[in-house]
Amino acid sequence: MLVAVYGTFALAAGARAGVQLATRFSEAPVAYLLSAFAAVVYVVATVGLARGPRGRRLALAAITVELVGVLVVGTLSLADRAAFPDETVWSAYGRGYYFVPLVLPVLGLLLLRRNRAQKSPPPKSPPPKSPPPTSP
Repeated sequence: MLVAVYGTFALAAGARAGVQLATRFSEAPVAYLLSAFAAVVYVVATVGLARGPRGRRLALAAITVELVGVLVVGTLSLADRAAFPDETVWSAYGRGYYFVPLVLPVLGLLLLRRNRAQKSPPPKSPPPKSPPPTSP
């Protein structure tokens, strides 16, 4: 399910960035380039999650970058509105997408953590103690 949501966001952010970069780049280049970057991050996260345990590190890196990006861009877009004349996927913590960009990386990291805990081998038990020496 989460892979499908990431795939959808990759498609939506990519399409949005493509149209914005092709038609209005001069209006808000930073915002549109950040949307394109978000699309790439979503694609990488989708691939990592879809690969399962083999893609865990890739997904973890992408989702961590996503969370940092949402928090940094979200904060900057609210603190300096002039720097973001048009919204990005991560502006105002993803307000234009009903805050899904803020919640999604948290869910992704929780999923990766849960899957890691499930896949971990059980701890090894200590070797049995040898019986105490018998005295004659």
